[in-house]
Amino acid sequence: MKHRNLVGFRGWSKRKGGKLILVYDYMVNESLDKRIFECEDDTMMLIWELRLSVLQNVACGILYLHEGWEFEVLHRDIKASNVLLDKDMNARLGDFGLARLHRQENVADTTRVIGTLGYMAPELVRMSRPSTATDVYSFGILVLEVVCGRRPIVVDQPALVDWVFSLMEKGQLSLAIDERLKNQSGFRTEEAERVLHLGLLCASSDPGIRPAMRQVVKVLEGIRNGDCNDASISMSLLGKINSAASWSRSSTSSATVNYPTFDEILQTKFYSTASQSISYPSLQPNSGSLSSEGR
Repeated sequence: MKHRNLVGFRGWSKRKGGKLILVYDYMVNESLDKRIFECEDDTMMLIWELRLSVLQNVACGILYLHEGWEFEVLHRDIKASNVLLDKDMNARLGDFGLARLHRQENVADTTRVIGTLGYMAPELVRMSRPSTATDVYSFGILVLEVVCGRRPIVVDQPALVDWVFSLMEKGQLSLAIDERLKNQSGFRTEEAERVLHLGLLCASSDPGIRPAMRQVVKVLEGIRNGDCNDASISMSLLGKINSAASWSRSSTSSATVNYPTFDEILQTKFYSTASQSISYPSLQPNSGSLSSEGR
Protein backbone atom coordinates (compact mmCIF):
# COMPACT_ATOMS: atom_id res chain seq x y z
CA MET A 1 0.00 0.00 0.00
CA LYS A 2 1.31 3.42 -0.96
CA HIS A 3 -0.28 6.78 -0.26
CA ARG A 4 1.12 10.24 0.42
CA ASN A 5 -0.60 10.30 3.82
CA LEU A 6 0.65 6.92 5.03
CA VAL A 7 4.16 6.41 6.40
CA GLY A 8 6.15 4.82 3.56
CA PHE A 9 7.41 1.25 4.02
CA ARG A 10 11.03 0.75 2.92
CA GLY A 11 11.85 -2.84 3.76
CA TRP A 12 12.54 -5.36 6.47
CA SER A 13 15.37 -7.20 8.16
CA LYS A 14 15.44 -10.33 10.26
CA ARG A 15 17.80 -10.24 13.21
CA LYS A 16 19.37 -13.09 15.10
CA GLY A 17 16.75 -14.71 17.25
CA GLY A 18 14.04 -14.28 14.63
CA LYS A 19 13.05 -10.71 15.45
CA LEU A 20 11.64 -8.89 12.44
CA ILE A 21 12.53 -5.22 11.97
CA LEU A 22 10.36 -3.10 9.69
CA VAL A 23 11.95 -0.05 8.08
CA TYR A 24 9.86 3.02 7.33
CA ASP A 25 10.49 6.55 6.05
CA TYR A 26 12.13 8.80 8.63
CA MET A 27 9.71 11.46 9.83
CA VAL A 28 11.85 14.51 10.62
CA ASN A 29 9.21 16.41 12.62
CA GLU A 30 8.23 13.46 14.78
CA SER A 31 4.66 12.92 15.98
CA LEU A 32 1.60 15.14 16.12
CA ASP A 33 1.32 14.22 19.80
CA LYS A 34 4.61 15.98 20.57
CA ARG A 35 3.68 19.05 18.51
CA ILE A 36 0.39 19.46 20.38
CA PHE A 37 1.06 18.30 23.94
CA GLU A 38 4.82 18.26 24.51
CA CYS A 39 5.87 21.46 22.78
CA GLU A 40 7.36 23.86 25.33
CA ASP A 41 8.71 26.17 22.63
CA ASP A 42 5.86 28.20 21.11
CA THR A 43 7.72 28.44 17.81
CA MET A 44 7.45 24.65 17.49
CA MET A 45 3.72 24.53 18.24
CA LEU A 46 1.41 23.88 15.30
CA ILE A 47 -0.49 26.95 14.14
CA TRP A 48 -4.17 26.65 13.20
CA GLU A 49 -3.60 26.31 9.45
CA LEU A 50 -1.18 23.45 10.01
CA ARG A 51 -3.55 21.70 12.43
CA LEU A 52 -6.33 21.89 9.87
CA SER A 53 -3.98 20.62 7.16
CA VAL A 54 -2.90 17.72 9.38
CA LEU A 55 -6.52 16.66 9.97
CA GLN A 56 -7.23 16.75 6.26
CA ASN A 57 -4.08 14.71 5.54
CA VAL A 58 -5.05 12.05 8.10
CA ALA A 59 -8.62 11.92 6.78
CA CYS A 60 -7.31 11.32 3.25
CA GLY A 61 -5.07 8.55 4.52
CA ILE A 62 -7.94 6.82 6.33
CA LEU A 63 -10.15 7.18 3.25
CA TYR A 64 -7.48 5.34 1.24
CA LEU A 65 -7.41 2.55 3.83
CA HIS A 66 -11.20 2.20 3.76
CA GLU A 67 -11.87 2.58 0.04
CA GLY A 68 -8.63 2.68 -1.95
CA TRP A 69 -8.01 -1.06 -2.18
CA GLU A 70 -10.01 -4.19 -3.00
CA PHE A 71 -9.66 -4.92 0.72
CA GLU A 72 -10.77 -2.63 3.52
CA VAL A 73 -7.98 -1.88 5.95
CA LEU A 74 -9.07 -1.00 9.49
CA HIS A 75 -6.33 0.87 11.29
CA ARG A 76 -7.84 0.40 14.78
CA ASP A 77 -5.38 2.71 16.56
CA ILE A 78 -5.84 6.20 15.16
CA LYS A 79 -4.43 8.71 17.65
CA ALA A 80 -2.10 11.70 17.78
CA SER A 81 1.02 9.66 18.59
CA ASN A 82 0.47 7.56 15.44
CA VAL A 83 0.31 10.62 13.19
CA LEU A 84 3.81 11.52 12.01
CA LEU A 85 5.02 14.70 10.30
CA ASP A 86 7.50 14.73 7.42
CA LYS A 87 10.03 17.45 6.58
CA ASP A 88 7.32 19.53 4.88
CA MET A 89 4.91 19.12 7.83
CA ASN A 90 2.66 16.80 5.84
CA ALA A 91 0.89 14.34 8.13
CA ARG A 92 1.20 10.60 7.58
CA LEU A 93 -0.61 7.88 9.47
CA GLY A 94 1.66 5.17 10.82
CA ASP A 95 1.85 2.23 13.24
CA PHE A 96 -0.21 -0.52 11.61
CA GLY A 97 0.50 -3.00 14.39
CA LEU A 98 -3.21 -3.38 15.18
CA ALA A 99 -4.49 -2.98 11.63
CA ARG A 100 -6.85 -5.59 10.20
CA LEU A 101 -7.36 -6.53 6.56
CA HIS A 102 -10.60 -8.01 5.24
CA ARG A 103 -12.76 -8.08 2.16
CA GLN A 104 -15.21 -5.22 1.98
CA GLU A 105 -18.25 -7.49 1.92
CA ASN A 106 -17.19 -9.32 5.09
CA VAL A 107 -17.60 -8.16 8.67
CA ALA A 108 -14.37 -7.94 10.63
CA ASP A 109 -14.41 -9.88 13.88
CA THR A 110 -11.95 -10.26 16.71
CA THR A 111 -11.91 -12.05 20.03
CA ARG A 112 -10.35 -9.26 22.08
CA VAL A 113 -10.86 -5.54 22.62
CA ILE A 114 -7.77 -3.91 21.15
CA GLY A 115 -7.03 -0.23 20.96
CA THR A 116 -6.16 2.80 23.07
CA LEU A 117 -8.35 3.96 25.93
CA GLY A 118 -10.16 7.15 25.02
CA TYR A 119 -10.14 6.45 21.28
CA MET A 120 -12.21 3.25 21.20
CA ALA A 121 -15.82 3.45 20.03
CA PRO A 122 -18.44 2.24 22.55
CA GLU A 123 -19.63 -0.60 20.28
CA LEU A 124 -16.04 -1.83 19.90
CA VAL A 125 -15.80 -2.24 23.65
CA ARG A 126 -19.18 -3.99 23.85
CA MET A 127 -18.86 -6.35 20.87
CA SER A 128 -15.12 -6.45 19.99
CA ARG A 129 -16.05 -5.85 16.35
CA PRO A 130 -13.97 -3.25 14.50
CA SER A 131 -15.37 -1.49 11.45
CA THR A 132 -14.83 1.59 9.35
CA ALA A 133 -17.22 3.34 11.78
CA THR A 134 -14.92 2.59 14.73
CA ASP A 135 -12.03 4.17 12.81
CA VAL A 136 -14.25 7.20 12.18
CA TYR A 137 -14.93 7.43 15.92
CA SER A 138 -11.19 7.43 16.68
CA PHE A 139 -10.68 10.14 14.06
CA GLY A 140 -13.41 12.20 15.73
CA ILE A 141 -11.53 12.05 19.02
CA LEU A 142 -8.33 13.03 17.16
CA VAL A 143 -10.16 16.06 15.73
CA LEU A 144 -11.27 17.16 19.20
CA GLU A 145 -7.79 16.86 20.74
CA VAL A 146 -6.13 18.73 17.86
CA VAL A 147 -8.55 21.67 18.16
CA CYS A 148 -8.74 21.66 21.97
CA GLY A 149 -5.10 20.93 22.73
CA ARG A 150 -6.22 18.43 25.35
CA ARG A 151 -5.79 14.66 25.60
CA PRO A 152 -8.89 12.41 25.41
CA ILE A 153 -8.53 11.29 29.01
CA VAL A 154 -7.05 13.38 31.83
CA VAL A 155 -7.06 12.30 35.47
CA ASP A 156 -9.85 13.91 37.55
CA GLN A 157 -11.39 15.57 34.49
CA PRO A 158 -14.32 14.53 32.28
CA ALA A 159 -13.54 12.70 29.06
CA LEU A 160 -12.72 15.09 26.24
CA VAL A 161 -15.77 14.24 24.13
CA ASP A 162 -18.10 14.71 27.15
CA TRP A 163 -16.50 18.05 28.00
CA VAL A 164 -16.77 19.42 24.46
CA PHE A 165 -20.35 18.23 24.15
CA SER A 166 -21.30 19.89 27.46
CA LEU A 167 -19.85 23.19 26.25
CA MET A 168 -21.84 22.92 23.05
CA GLU A 169 -25.00 22.37 25.11
CA LYS A 170 -24.31 25.61 26.96
CA GLY A 171 -23.57 27.56 23.78
CA GLN A 172 -19.94 27.98 24.93
CA LEU A 173 -18.16 25.84 22.35
CA SER A 174 -15.45 28.45 21.81
CA LEU A 175 -14.19 27.73 25.35
CA ALA A 176 -13.07 24.29 24.14
CA ILE A 177 -10.60 25.75 21.64
CA ASP A 178 -6.89 25.64 22.55
CA GLU A 179 -6.13 29.03 24.11
CA ARG A 180 -2.74 29.09 22.42
CA LEU A 181 -4.44 29.37 19.05
CA LYS A 182 -6.66 32.36 19.79
CA ASN A 183 -3.99 35.05 19.53
CA GLN A 184 -2.51 33.75 16.30
CA SER A 185 -2.93 35.67 13.09
CA GLY A 186 -5.27 33.99 10.64
CA PHE A 187 -7.13 32.06 13.32
CA ARG A 188 -10.93 32.14 13.01
CA THR A 189 -13.10 30.97 15.90
CA GLU A 190 -16.08 30.08 13.70
CA GLU A 191 -13.89 27.86 11.56
CA ALA A 192 -12.56 26.03 14.63
CA GLU A 193 -16.10 25.55 15.93
CA ARG A 194 -17.15 23.94 12.64
CA VAL A 195 -14.26 21.50 12.98
CA LEU A 196 -15.38 20.72 16.54
CA HIS A 197 -18.90 20.03 15.25
CA LEU A 198 -17.42 17.58 12.77
CA GLY A 199 -15.40 15.92 15.53
CA LEU A 200 -18.50 15.51 17.70
CA LEU A 201 -20.42 14.00 14.80
CA CYS A 202 -17.63 11.50 14.06
CA ALA A 203 -17.44 10.62 17.77
CA SER A 204 -21.19 10.03 18.10
CA SER A 205 -22.07 7.10 20.35
CA ASP A 206 -24.28 5.72 17.57
CA PRO A 207 -22.21 4.32 14.67
CA GLY A 208 -25.19 4.64 12.33
CA ILE A 209 -25.00 8.42 12.28
CA ARG A 210 -21.26 8.82 11.93
CA PRO A 211 -20.24 10.04 8.47
CA ALA A 212 -18.08 7.99 6.11
CA MET A 213 -14.51 9.17 5.64
CA ARG A 214 -15.29 10.34 2.12
CA GLN A 215 -17.84 12.74 3.60
CA VAL A 216 -15.39 13.84 6.29
CA VAL A 217 -12.78 14.68 3.65
CA LYS A 218 -15.39 16.72 1.77
CA VAL A 219 -16.27 18.74 4.87
CA LEU A 220 -12.64 19.45 5.75
CA GLU A 221 -11.95 20.55 2.19
CA GLY A 222 -14.95 22.89 2.42
CA ILE A 223 -13.72 24.38 5.69
CA ARG A 224 -10.19 24.93 4.37
CA ASN A 225 -11.56 26.55 1.21
CA GLY A 226 -13.85 28.83 3.22
CA ASP A 227 -17.00 27.32 1.72
CA CYS A 228 -19.40 27.83 4.63
CA ASN A 229 -22.45 26.49 2.82
CA ASP A 230 -20.86 23.06 2.47
CA ALA A 231 -18.90 22.96 5.70
CA SER A 232 -21.31 24.33 8.31
CA ILE A 233 -23.01 21.95 10.70
CA SER A 234 -26.12 23.17 12.46
CA MET A 235 -26.20 22.97 16.24
CA SER A 236 -29.91 22.20 16.03
CA LEU A 237 -29.22 19.15 13.87
CA LEU A 238 -26.51 18.04 16.27
CA GLY A 239 -29.14 18.26 18.97
CA LYS A 240 -31.48 16.05 16.91
CA ILE A 241 -28.68 13.56 16.27
CA ASN A 242 -27.77 13.18 19.90
CA SER A 243 -31.37 13.15 21.05
CA ALA A 244 -32.11 10.32 18.63
CA ALA A 245 -28.99 8.45 19.73
CA SER A 246 -29.97 8.82 23.38
CA TRP A 247 -33.51 7.61 22.70
CA SER A 248 -32.36 4.60 20.68
CA ARG A 249 -30.16 3.30 23.49
CA SER A 250 -33.15 3.03 25.83
CA SER A 251 -35.54 1.63 23.25
CA THR A 252 -35.99 -1.95 22.11
CA SER A 253 -36.14 -0.80 18.52
CA SER A 254 -34.44 2.12 16.78
CA ALA A 255 -36.14 1.48 13.44
CA THR A 256 -38.52 4.42 13.90
CA VAL A 257 -35.82 6.97 14.76
CA ASN A 258 -35.66 9.64 12.06
CA TYR A 259 -31.97 10.45 11.84
CA PRO A 260 -31.00 13.48 9.72
CA THR A 261 -28.75 12.53 6.83
CA PHE A 262 -25.21 13.84 6.46
CA ASP A 263 -26.28 15.80 3.36
CA GLU A 264 -28.98 17.51 5.44
CA ILE A 265 -26.32 18.55 7.90
CA LEU A 266 -24.13 19.96 5.15
CA GLN A 267 -27.04 21.89 3.64
CA THR A 268 -28.04 23.54 6.91
CA LYS A 269 -26.36 26.85 7.66
CA PHE A 270 -24.83 27.45 11.07
CA TYR A 271 -26.40 30.09 13.30
CA SER A 272 -24.50 31.14 16.40
CA THR A 273 -27.72 31.82 18.30
CA ALA A 274 -29.25 28.42 17.55
CA SER A 275 -28.31 26.89 20.88
CA GLN A 276 -30.40 29.46 22.77
CA SER A 277 -33.64 27.92 21.55
CA ILE A 278 -32.71 24.23 21.72
CA SER A 279 -33.24 21.90 24.64
CA TYR A 280 -30.44 19.34 24.56
CA PRO A 281 -30.74 15.95 26.21
CA SER A 282 -28.26 14.87 28.85
CA LEU A 283 -25.83 12.63 26.99
CA GLN A 284 -22.38 11.26 27.61
CA PRO A 285 -21.22 9.75 24.30
CA ASN A 286 -18.01 8.22 25.62
CA SER A 287 -18.46 7.66 29.32
CA GLY A 288 -18.43 4.82 31.77
CA SER A 289 -18.18 1.86 29.43
CA LEU A 290 -14.40 2.11 28.96
CA SER A 291 -13.45 0.55 32.26
CA SER A 292 -10.04 -0.85 31.35
CA GLU A 293 -7.40 -0.41 28.69
CA GLY A 294 -7.43 -2.84 25.78
CA ARG A 295 -4.43 -5.08 25.29
